[in-house]
Amino acid sequence: MSRKIAGFLIVLGAFMIFEWVNLGFNLADGHPTSFYVVHGVLIAVNVVLGVVLAVIGWRGLRGSQAKDRDGLRGSQV
Repeated sequence: MSRKIAGFLIVLGAFMIFEWVNLGFNLADGHPTSFYVVHGVLIAVNVVLGVVLAVIGWRGLRGSQAKDRDGLRGSQV
């Protein structure tokens, strides 16, 4: 995975987590219980997806850095 893609996934994951948690805090009172249940499920699923995307991006970034280090060592020998 390229560094650009890995960085994009990290930023996207962080944005999703921030945005959905912010939505959760901004839900107004006065709605039926089903409204909160549905939005609670949406928030939970999207926060989990954000974490998964960020972890994939982080692993991709670490993997690309390891490849760069190994590539430099191989060319020096």
